[in-house]
Amino acid sequence: MFHWQATIMGPPDSPYAGGVFLVTIHFPPDYPFKPPKVAFRTKVYHPNINSNGSICLDILKEQWSPALTISKVLLSICSLLTDPNPDDPLVPEIAHIYKTDTNKYETTARSWTQKYAMG
Repeated sequence: MFHWQATIMGPPDSPYAGGVFLVTIHFPPDYPFKPPKVAFRTKVYHPNINSNGSICLDILKEQWSPALTISKVLLSICSLLTDPNPDDPLVPEIAHIYKTDTNKYETTARSWTQKYAMG
């Protein structure tokens, strides 16, 4: 099983701007026919990423295709940072805040980014 580490820069148009987020990528023996396991090593406040760093993203599960490259996977994760999916949350409490109090969500996400991804 291959094991990579990658860095995702917080998208400038998001509360994660300026953050540097480490992710691990584990390739199963039957990759590319099975999706890689991708997880955040840096703590991130997001409705689709839990405290273990697990990511709720369709292309890492049922929408996986052998045609997808790691580059496309990382781009999709960046898009998820900019545009969360609160209707398929991994952390329902954060999804609720995102839907009901966007300012609170963005403030908390920004402070976690400063605390965990900028140092």
